[in-house]
Amino acid sequence: MYEQIILTGIMLTLVGCLFGTRLKPAWLFVGAIGTSYLTGLIDLESMLVNYANPSLITLILLILVSVAIEKTTLVQKLAQSLAKGSLSKSVMKLGLSTAFLSSFTNNTAVVASLISAIKDSPTHSPSKLLLPLSYTAILGGTLTLIGTSTNLIVNGFAVDAGMQPLGFFDFTLVGLGALFVGLLTIMVMLKYLPDNGKADQEVVPFYLEGKVQAHSKLVGRTVEENGLRDLKDLFLAEIIRGERRICAVTPQQEILSGDVLLFVGDIKSVPLLTRFDGLKIVHDKHEKDVEHLVEVVVSQSSKYIGKTVKEVRFREQFHAAVIAIRRGHDRLQGGLGQVQLQAGDSLILAPGNQFYALPNLKREFVYISGLDLQTHLKPKQSNLVLISFVTVLGLSILDIVPLVKGLLVLLVALVFMGTIKVNELKRRFPIELIAIVGSAIGLAKLMIGTGLAAQISDALFFLLGDFGPYGAFIAIFVMTVVFTELITNNAAAALSFPVAYALAAGFGVNPLPFVMAVAFGASASFISPFGYQTNLMVYSAGNYRIKDYVAMGLPLSIIYSITVLTLIPMVFPF
Repeated sequence: MYEQIILTGIMLTLVGCLFGTRLKPAWLFVGAIGTSYLTGLIDLESMLVNYANPSLITLILLILVSVAIEKTTLVQKLAQSLAKGSLSKSVMKLGLSTAFLSSFTNNTAVVASLISAIKDSPTHSPSKLLLPLSYTAILGGTLTLIGTSTNLIVNGFAVDAGMQPLGFFDFTLVGLGALFVGLLTIMVMLKYLPDNGKADQEVVPFYLEGKVQAHSKLVGRTVEENGLRDLKDLFLAEIIRGERRICAVTPQQEILSGDVLLFVGDIKSVPLLTRFDGLKIVHDKHEKDVEHLVEVVVSQSSKYIGKTVKEVRFREQFHAAVIAIRRGHDRLQGGLGQVQLQAGDSLILAPGNQFYALPNLKREFVYISGLDLQTHLKPKQSNLVLISFVTVLGLSILDIVPLVKGLLVLLVALVFMGTIKVNELKRRFPIELIAIVGSAIGLAKLMIGTGLAAQISDALFFLLGDFGPYGAFIAIFVMTVVFTELITNNAAAALSFPVAYALAAGFGVNPLPFVMAVAFGASASFISPFGYQTNLMVYSAGNYRIKDYVAMGLPLSIIYSITVLTLIPMVFPF
């Protein structure tokens, strides 16, 4: 009883922080399992062994091997084919190809590899392709055991709970059904996506900053007197005066020396702002480069995610000045230097001469206007990588060589041949994923071992008992979908699995349908740009609003859910 009370407090704090704070899930899960150790709920050896879970090791190796697969001509050829044919044909080709690639490789890597080609497509607007790209990458991930980190993590939970390991193609029948109806839904809803390539489309709001110099003629005059009210395609949103923020700027607001003026509007209007005497938009040596601006999209693998532009010391690191930031259509607050970078943020830079020669551009950005960031292997190397990877998967499927062994040998061989550099492995090593998954497995074991999961199950059984196992199965799926939209997919799986397993035990039925409900529910992030990494990556790149995700994602989520809830009990009976 004592252990249940402590663990309940830890789990409630974890859930509260996941939903109510911006702290990284990795820190929260490590904090939760660390507190469990300090309070005596788990010993050190039992805690550490969870970070060496076979499913987690497999996931790490897959992520690292995918570094080589990204460089193959397979992704390159797919990117080149997207420009050919009508929009519906391009979306269908993109969807099927992306789903296939995502079923065997890391889907964030697939999306990152294609963003640049899609943004530079001469035929179709990026906003018509990027959201379907993200959605089909998610759907493709549900096709196999290794298609998404969620499936491997849920398999790890299942094995630790005493179940048989899930097979490579156990997910495939349900996943194919979800992919089929998902693609049809995307094709039908395609007309509702914005066409941000049209000339008459409303301007995409960037977030620009200008500082009033002491000698400026703007000083001592009001916003209206300075002509700052009626700027074409620009809106003066805020003034920062020292530590004070002045929002809802009035025409009578006086401009003082040192004021930082924050504008929202079209990046093409930057030259207009430079005409105002003493209003400094781009600093130092970059000031003359406003006609040669560069757009970049922050990568999911950037080491600067979560840090402010000021903390990054952007000018020193990249020899470029950040003059504008956009995060979808979100309004950002405070000075540019105080904005915390996120994956998918679009930055407008005024680059110095050394910018293009920097070696870390490919690591930090998935897109740079006018630049191909992909490192492509020669055809022979590319074919060798693909054949080797398929061979490893085949040997695993046939139970000849365990997947973890095959991937380890392949990774060592790729590094030895120089196909993957050691620095690339360091950059892509998924520390945060290891922290979340290893901690989550430990917490799941504790919830089951202390009986807390059974207590929660009993409460849910009291509420759902009249609806039978199928009603409880639906409830678990819906709970997981809500979690994955509000937090992360892996965290959602971690929170839902112990309850799902205990519910199945309470009803005395096969736990596999409940386990599958968690796996497919945790992959059902379609309604929000923030629930899944690939959704966030295309948010700014496609110039989307949140309503665009809702307009396409809500029908897709409903149809996906109905399909999955119908197929799982048919394939995995209670």
